Amino acid sequence: MLLTLYLHAQLGECSGVSFVDSTRLRVCDNKRISSHRVFAEHAGRSKTSMGWFYGFKLHLIMNEKGDLLGFQVSSGHTDDRQPLSELSPDSLFGTLYGDKGYISKDLRAFLKEQGINLCYKVRKNMKPLELSVSDEVLLQKRSIIESVIKELKTQTVLEHSRHRSFANFQVNLISALIAYQLLESKPSVNILELQGSNDLPVLF
Repeated sequence: MLLTLYLHAQLGECSGVSFVDSTRLRVCDNKRISSHRVFAEHAGRSKTSMGWFYGFKLHLIMNEKGDLLGFQVSSGHTDDRQPLSELSPDSLFGTLYGDKGYISKDLRAFLKEQGINLCYKVRKNMKPLELSVSDEVLLQKRSIIESVIKELKTQTVLEHSRHRSFANFQVNLISALIAYQLLESKPSVNILELQGSNDLPVLF
């Protein structure tokens, strides 16, 4: 509980530009799924672009400076869109950029009522969203959150399969997020540089 409170105290501030994504947290090798017992009541099996896994999903929202704004953990088989309404903190505003996993007219309308404009790339057989030039440019920068996830998994040992209790998993997760927040250098998008290069003529 104290670690969680400390993490919330270290979260960044929204500037009107935010990015959302999720990542898998495997708790065992696929060959041991049937015999795994530690997280039998909490974990789930699902498939990502990297293949099948058994465990959890970590959902993250971050600003353009690389600071975390919100986080949530769900079972591995949870749809990425489901936790977003709860994941969005009260202080979030402006535009939120996500990948195709967040495609949903209903979710977009719901967030719009909260003052949040959800932007995402659509599939080839879908009608394109009406996006401003700034939204199109920043949507291309969405990969920054993937760089953040890479930092979390390589620098803070966010994911491993040696947990012996759910409490141990929680402590490891929160500690990793705190360690990331305290890093002096994080992946970021230089908004001022984009504006200076005329790639971002209108930010809002």
